[in-house]
Amino acid sequence: MQPNPYLTEDLQALAETARRFATERVAPGFLERDQTRDLNRALLREMGSLGFICPELPEAFGGLGMGCLAAGVIHEEIARADLSFSYLNLLASLNGQILSKYGDPAVVGPWLQKLVAGEAICCIALTEPRGGSDAANLRLKIERDGDFYVINGEKTSISAADQADIAVVFGRTGTPESKAHGVTALLVPMDTPGITTNRFDCHGQRAIGRGSIFFENVRVPVSHRLGDENKGFVQVMHGFDFSRSLIGLQVLAVARVALDETWAYITQREAFGQPLSAFQGVTHPLAQYDTEVEGARLLCLQGLWLKDQGLPHTAEAGMAKWWGPKLAYDVIHQCLLCYGHGGYDRGLMEQRLRDVLGFQIGDGTAQIMKTIIARTRAGRQFVPA
Repeated sequence: MQPNPYLTEDLQALAETARRFATERVAPGFLERDQTRDLNRALLREMGSLGFICPELPEAFGGLGMGCLAAGVIHEEIARADLSFSYLNLLASLNGQILSKYGDPAVVGPWLQKLVAGEAICCIALTEPRGGSDAANLRLKIERDGDFYVINGEKTSISAADQADIAVVFGRTGTPESKAHGVTALLVPMDTPGITTNRFDCHGQRAIGRGSIFFENVRVPVSHRLGDENKGFVQVMHGFDFSRSLIGLQVLAVARVALDETWAYITQREAFGQPLSAFQGVTHPLAQYDTEVEGARLLCLQGLWLKDQGLPHTAEAGMAKWWGPKLAYDVIHQCLLCYGHGGYDRGLMEQRLRDVLGFQIGDGTAQIMKTIIARTRAGRQFVPA
């Protein structure tokens, strides 16, 4: 890893340790996990035992209390080996922040310990069939019944829907007109009666998978509420600024590996009696993308540094989320073309291309991210939609 103004010696040492684990343990199963759609729970527990899951959480919850940049460098290194497997890190960090900040410690504490140890997976159930980007316009119903909430409805396009042990579920407790101010978040164990799931046949990230979750009269204790009633969306959504910077680092790590491999490849492959690197038509696009990847990575690290300092970072996170996935896809596409039919054949490069594409869709589209940036810069009153 190159010297970086945001990364201390301790963080660089952490990154090197994570890279060894990723290279030796995660990378060898990259292609197989895509084919079998099995994310390998044993490997997840191994990663947890090394402290590579939620290092940013306080020690009281099983974390290392190291801050968000520590999570970033680990996410980066795991993603270099397998972007789909590193999504487990992302789910843990995003949901870990939500649970630790808004949950009843007696309820969420044991789950956080399992999450950090790699013994549990937590999905986030926000998207619905009739609305993805319009995330506050929810129809799933959460109704109070004494000491319980009763959940009815459907969530869709949920990562790890059929593999999660718990879910952070957003639903409507207020009137439809109340929009974001009528949404409540709950921690729901996935073995609760009345829950069923399915799994889609997705283009990429197949080891994690996406699917729907169906709730039919699912009863959850009131103690499982996260944040205040009717304010779950407004309170909890701030955690997405953290995860968006992490996503940028993850996909850019894949782009960096693709670039490094392609630079080496074009010096060995010959055409017309010269290495491919002798042709500017080959090297100039790679040089441009190499520059952009370095710049985008610094932006992601800046977002995490700002969060660690307690400073506003919403715009930076939005920039990381829309630019990182698009840039990573374009980079890997260009690298694949440099390999010709060798890249088009099923293997490392084409799977990377499939995996990064999903991040242009999930966790906030580019259009939504640009709207968030515009609202941050100009003021929400001047960018109403």
